[in-house]
Amino acid sequence: MTIERKPAKPKKCRVATCRASFVPSRMGQAVCSPACAMIDAPRHAPRARKALADIERKDIKVRKEKLKNRADHLREAQAAVNEYVRLRDAHLPCISCDSTPNDSDLMTGSRWDAGHYRSVGACPELRFEPLNIHRQCVKCNRNLSGNAVQYRIRLVQRIGAEKVAWLEGLHPPCKYTVDEIKAIKAKYRAMTKEIKRTAA
Repeated sequence: MTIERKPAKPKKCRVATCRASFVPSRMGQAVCSPACAMIDAPRHAPRARKALADIERKDIKVRKEKLKNRADHLREAQAAVNEYVRLRDAHLPCISCDSTPNDSDLMTGSRWDAGHYRSVGACPELRFEPLNIHRQCVKCNRNLSGNAVQYRIRLVQRIGAEKVAWLEGLHPPCKYTVDEIKAIKAKYRAMTKEIKRTAA
């Protein structure tokens, strides 16, 4: 037998300067908001301030999200894909020069990029394609403009000639919607989270 709980009845806020009507969300709630909780009892002030700060943070986050344009979403999605690639390939050397963070000749230290075989400018259709992106040292990716010849040699060894030929082939134009870009970002963030969870 299930007992149905009666819906809470509206109350008036205990703060004399407010007296707004509200429906309590928990037992014993006597004030309508964190702001009134700060006025009602000084002992509630730290918790009320934290609640107000949380509300403000969420509000700022929502407003920032609304201000983002398509380019902002593309940047965030690319960052999510790049982070996933760097973690996926963490045990592998640079795709272009086989260097590892321990190699004495690697001037860039332990900094790594997620380097595209076919650049975003040349083939935007493959910007989020994981076969087209591999962990690459900063020296090869930035200083040597991707070190493409060496990249291709090692890419064939890593994924096979057939897949490299597919990457080098023609691809239909792809104009992602903002919702599709958000879905890509969420997918790769989840995949990154899973790699980190498994490695922990």
